[in-house]
Amino acid sequence: MPRVLIAPDKFKGSMTAAQVGAAVAAGIRQVLPDASVTVVPVADGGDGTVAAAVAAGFAAIQLVATGPTGAPVVTTYARRDDLAVIELADVSGLLRLPDGKFAPMSATSRGTGEVIAAAVDAGCRRVVLGVGGSAGTDGGAGMLRALGARLFDAEGSEIADGGAALAEVATIDLTALRERTAGIEFTVACDVDNPLTGPRGAAAVYGPQKGADDRQVTALDAALTHWADTVAATTGTDRRDIPGAGAAGGVGFAAVAVLDAILAPGIELVLDLADFSDHLSGTDLVITGEGTLDDQTLHGKAPAGVAAAAHAAGVPVVAVCGRNTLLTNRLHAAGFAAAYSLVAIEPDVHRCFTEGEELLKRLGTHIAKQHLSRRRPSTALLL
Repeated sequence: MPRVLIAPDKFKGSMTAAQVGAAVAAGIRQVLPDASVTVVPVADGGDGTVAAAVAAGFAAIQLVATGPTGAPVVTTYARRDDLAVIELADVSGLLRLPDGKFAPMSATSRGTGEVIAAAVDAGCRRVVLGVGGSAGTDGGAGMLRALGARLFDAEGSEIADGGAALAEVATIDLTALRERTAGIEFTVACDVDNPLTGPRGAAAVYGPQKGADDRQVTALDAALTHWADTVAATTGTDRRDIPGAGAAGGVGFAAVAVLDAILAPGIELVLDLADFSDHLSGTDLVITGEGTLDDQTLHGKAPAGVAAAAHAAGVPVVAVCGRNTLLTNRLHAAGFAAAYSLVAIEPDVHRCFTEGEELLKRLGTHIAKQHLSRRRPSTALLL
């Protein structure tokens, strides 16, 4: 009886990781009804991280917090014992912008801090924060303020939320924040190495993705520079150039500089939370995937992390995806024996979105025939 471990990320805009896994599993069972198939949804620190934790047995804790533009949103964090897994994307992310309208100068990470505060107040002593998909470039100031920090301008008034307002900060009071977060261990799931400021910084690289034009990028970078100066003067240490400080519009910087957080690859954290290495034991084949396999996949995305872990354990791994742009040699070098895409069996992209689960079942049957029969597993690629 073959044992299969399916560990996909979401197909963004189409299917959740759990849906992807269930569809592929159904296809495998059509060919091999007695196969042992386990689905372990994964994520890389962005949207889907909490869902992956819940699928791994964490409890889902729902609450209301401040969205990126100030409107309340219903969000969820995951908890197991004293460990909380929090997903910035679900509270302060682009997907929480009302009507999808960008707010590059004023979007805030305050809601993320509110979720952290709720978890800490509920007794959590360890926090894993996934920071992908943020809507703002506020240097993490909103998050810190929700945890008790106070930011004043030169006249002693508290500044407004958002990245633009950071240009006005003159003094920072961390007293209440220090009291609230004392003894809390913070880990940030971070897959970028950008510094906070400069040509590779949060504003320059990611600001345009959040709606910032050239003038606004320049203003935001100047505001972040002033913010970093003020934080350094307050804490005695300058962390703006640490790789990952520019993550999530500078949330990475705030976490490291003020919360003493550790930055770690997102997929590695999620695999650890899901006890992935235990699932690998005795497995004959691992199947992973995401919506698009491309160059970004090979730089910290979930499928590459799964492939690396499976390869290290000596377990063959194949991928499913909506579309694949990677050449065969690059896939093999990353540890994938094969990749199977929806567009290879259905050229109509619209149908790939609307009928994705049925198409994935077909890929599942193909994978079962190619890789789980008594014959030697095929390394042919269906692109």
